[in-house]
Parts: sequence; C-alpha cells; structure tokens
Amino acid sequence: MTPISSELPRQSDLDGNQFGVDPSRQLFGKVMTGLVFACVAISIIPLASILYMVIANGLSGLSPAIFTDLPPAAGMSGGGLKNAIIGTLLTCAIGAIISIPFGVLTAIYTIEFSQGNWISQFVRFCTNVLSGVPSIIAGLFAYGIVVLLTGGFSAVAGGAALSVLMLPTIIRTAEEGLKSVPKATRLAAIGVGATNFETVTQIVLPASLPFIATGVTLAIARAAGETAPLLFTCLFNQYDINGLWQPTATLSVLIYNFAISPYKNQQQLAWVAALLILMMILVISIIARVVSRRKVY
Repeated sequence: MTPISSELPRQSDLDGNQFGVDPSRQLFGKVMTGLVFACVAISIIPLASILYMVIANGLSGLSPAIFTDLPPAAGMSGGGLKNAIIGTLLTCAIGAIISIPFGVLTAIYTIEFSQGNWISQFVRFCTNVLSGVPSIIAGLFAYGIVVLLTGGFSAVAGGAALSVLMLPTIIRTAEEGLKSVPKATRLAAIGVGATNFETVTQIVLPASLPFIATGVTLAIARAAGETAPLLFTCLFNQYDINGLWQPTATLSVLIYNFAISPYKNQQQLAWVAALLILMMILVISIIARVVSRRKVY
C-alpha cells in the first residue's frame, strides 16, 4: 500500500501549473487585471479634476453672505445665492411631491396586482423609454402643459418638469424593493386573514421602504443639477420668491447665466453655486447609502 503523505502543499505548487493551467493564460489574466486597474485610474482622473476645480474655485468665494444675500446685478460686487438656494430646494420638493406617489403606486400595481400581464409590461416599457428621454424634452413637456396653461413661468412648472425626470428612478427602485420581500411573507399574511390591500400596505410596503427611500434620494440628486428643463419652466428671478406661481431662481440656471457673464464677481458666484450643488448631491448620496444598508426584511 502506498503511504499517504501528510506534507502540506508548498506555495510553489499552488501557482496553477500543478493543475494544468497554461502559463500563457495566467499571463493573459494578469495583463487584463492590470488593464482593468489602469482603466479605473483613468476614469477617476476626470472626476478628480472636476472636484478639484469646483472646490478650489468655489471655496474662495464661500461666505455667510452667500446664504443671506440676493444675487448682484451686472457689474456689482458682493451678493449671494439666497433665492437660488431656496428655489432649488423648492422645485426639487415639488418634483418629489408629484413623482413619489405616482412612482410608488405604479410599482405597487405592476408588482402586486398585474405582474406578468401586458399592462405591467407596457408600463415597464414606458418607464425604460422615459428614463432615456433628454431632460430638455421634459422641460418642453412641462412648458406646454403648465407654463402655457397658467400663462407664466413658475416653481410649480419647474417641479413638474423635474418630476418627469425623477419618475423612472422611483418606479424602478420601488419595484426592486417590492420584489425583495419574500413571497412566503405575503402568503403568511393572507393565511392569517389579511386582505391583499392590508398585506401590501402593512407588510410589503413598510419592508421595502429602504429601497424606495434610496430611489427618492437618488432621483432628487439627479434633479438638483438639471438646467435645461428649468430654463423652459422656472426661468430666473433676481429677487426673493413671492409665490409658487412666479418665476423662480435656481442654482443650476444661475450657473448657466453667471458663468458666461463678463463680470468676475458673477463668475465667482457661479463657482460657489456649483460647489453648493456638489455638496447637496454628496449629502443626498450619503443618505441614500446609509438608508440602503438597512435590511429590507
């Protein structure tokens, strides 16, 4: 009988050749791994340069007056971004108020009540198409539906345009959240006498809230930086906001207007506005990450 060796394999025996791995394939794998790391590094360079430019140019103009003063007139010094900050938060809030109910209810219908039929497939097709629509088309849509009917530019029109852009993200994340709840949970709820409506509203929907919250925050982060749809809906306002149905200043449109201005002070404010949007998106993204770490069920 051949004795069984108790000697542990040496590290040199674990290089793959012992198992018949071609050395050329090993070399190819190492080369491809190096290329992947190189591509990652190259992709980080533009992001790092953008962050550096925005932070370096924006921090120098950041001051308490940015949050308390109105934008300056052409050629004037000083000034702030008070109305643009409020307008950005206001239009995003209006867009969220419009899109969240429609997005969540659509996801509930397609997953819980019409899964697999042609209606749910048509809704998903429309959602995919809507997610690829350019933002300027959403602005033209809101212009024709809200601005022309109401007779003026307004924060409501801007929020309506942003809601169109936010809707696909909310629908998709809400659908994934509802799918993540095990089918056994639904059957258990029905088994103890709960109706379909009670099962969805009291068990399935609360369990999928982390997914929904993540989708909402990501949708708001995207909407906060949009410019084209707001040019057709909110326009701009040099003064404080007097109502929801008045032209409203936003940070993205202010950047568009001040970046091409020949005055250095307005160009500096454009950099500060870009930094504020970057910080806003960063905070929203962190919130989304924190919320998504919660266990769904």
